[in-house]
Amino acid sequence: MNGATRGHGRWWRPRSLRTQLLLWLITLHVLAAVLTAWFSFLAYGNLVHNALDDQMRLVAESYTGSDQPKTPREMDGEAAFSRGAFIVQIWSADGTTLRASSWPALSVPLQPGIGFSDVSAGAHAQSSWRVFTAEPGPRADQPRVQVLQNEDYRRRRALRRALLEGLPIALLLPVALLILWLIVSAASRSLRAVAREVASQDERSPTELSLARVPDEIAPLVGAFNNLLSRVRSAFATQRRFVQDAAHELRTPMAAIGLQIENLRSHVPAGEATERFNQLEAGVTRAQHLIEQLLHLSRQDAPQRGAAGERVDIEVLLRESVSQLMVLADARCVDVGFEGTTAAVVFAPAAELRSVFDNLIDNALRYAPEGGVVDVRLHTFDGHAVVDVLDNGPGIPQAAMGRVFDRFFRVPGAAAGGSGLGLAIARTAAERHGLRIELRNRIDSRGLMARVHLPASMAQ
Repeated sequence: MNGATRGHGRWWRPRSLRTQLLLWLITLHVLAAVLTAWFSFLAYGNLVHNALDDQMRLVAESYTGSDQPKTPREMDGEAAFSRGAFIVQIWSADGTTLRASSWPALSVPLQPGIGFSDVSAGAHAQSSWRVFTAEPGPRADQPRVQVLQNEDYRRRRALRRALLEGLPIALLLPVALLILWLIVSAASRSLRAVAREVASQDERSPTELSLARVPDEIAPLVGAFNNLLSRVRSAFATQRRFVQDAAHELRTPMAAIGLQIENLRSHVPAGEATERFNQLEAGVTRAQHLIEQLLHLSRQDAPQRGAAGERVDIEVLLRESVSQLMVLADARCVDVGFEGTTAAVVFAPAAELRSVFDNLIDNALRYAPEGGVVDVRLHTFDGHAVVDVLDNGPGIPQAAMGRVFDRFFRVPGAAAGGSGLGLAIARTAAERHGLRIELRNRIDSRGLMARVHLPASMAQ
C-alpha cells in the first residue's frame, strides 16, 4: 500500500506533472465558471429587480392619475406566483378599507411609508412580496393605490436569465478542458521523447541526449543527466582499460610460465612430484584460460562501432566450433555429435556468433563426465530455428539457475577448471545480435540443455 502511494501519489497530490497541471487548470476553470454564474445571477437579479420596480411604479401611477377610479380585474393566485402578475389594491383615502383588489385573498395591509418595501405574509418562500405604495392624490377623497409582486417569481426570473446567459460558458467548458488536455499532452510529449531516448540507451556506450527539442524548464535536468552519462562513460572506459591492460600484462608472463613448466616436465621424477606437477600445470592452464576470457569480455563490453555484419550459415559455423573443440573433447574422452535438420542464416559478425556457440559447447565439454556425451543439434522448434547443446553432466541446481549468467559465478561443487565467465560472454554476444539463450535441466536424462533461439526474421 505504501509503495503504491509513493509510486502514484494520492489523488489530490499526484506525482505526474501532466496530471497536476490538468487538475489545477480544471479547478481554475470550474471555479471561474461558478464565479461567473454567481456574478451573472447578481447582475441580472439587480437588472430584473429594477426593471420590474419601474413597471410597478408605472402601474400604480396609471391608477392614481385617473379622475375616474379604475377597478382592477380579478385574477387567481396562480397568475401571481407563476407569471409574476401585478396585484393592484385600491384603498380608501384614510387607508383603512380595501375597496378593490385584483386578488382579494392576499391580506397585505396598506404600508405606512411611500415607495418600495418588502413584506412577508407568512413563513413560506412564496409569501414574500415586493410592494410599491403610491403617494396620495391631490384631493383628500382620492383613494390610495398599492401594487404588489411575488419575490419568489423575481428570483426565479433572475436565475433563469443568469442560467441562459451562462449556458454558452457551460457548453464551452468541456471543449476548453479538452483543448487544455491536448495542449498539456503536447507539451509533455517532449518529456516522453526524452524518456524513450533514455530507455533506448546502450548501457555499454551511453550517448548524450539532444537538447534541440527539450523545453527550457527541463533543459538543466537533461544537461545534468548528460554530465552523469559522461562520467559513466569515463568510468566504463577506465574499467575496460584496466581489464585489458591487466590481461595483456598477464598474458606474456603466464605464457612464459607455461613454457617453463613444459620444459620442466622431463625433469620431474615419477611419483608424488609428478602428481603435484600436474596440479601446477592445470592451475597455469586455468589462469591462461581466465586471462583469455577476460580479454574477450572486455572487447564485448567496448562500444561496437562499425562492426560489420555478414550472412553466416549457422550449420557451417557449428561444424567449425565442434571441430575446433575436438582437442578438448578427445582429452576428456567425450563423444561429440552434431545433427542439423534445418538451414538457418543469421546476419551478424561471424566472430560474435562463434563466441556464443564456442562458450556453450566448451561449457558442456567441461561439465560432461569423462567418457560422456555432448550433442549439438540445429533444428526447428515452434516454427523457428534453434540450436541445442546437450550434455550428460550434473546439470544446474534450480536454486542457482537464476545466477549462472552472472560473471565469475560458478555452481557450488562444480569441477575445477572453469572461470565463471563463459556463460556471461555467451549471453552478452547473443543479446547484442537478437539471440536468446535458455538453460534448463534435461527431463529425459541427466544433464543440461542450452538452447539458443535464433532471430525469427533472420532464420531460414
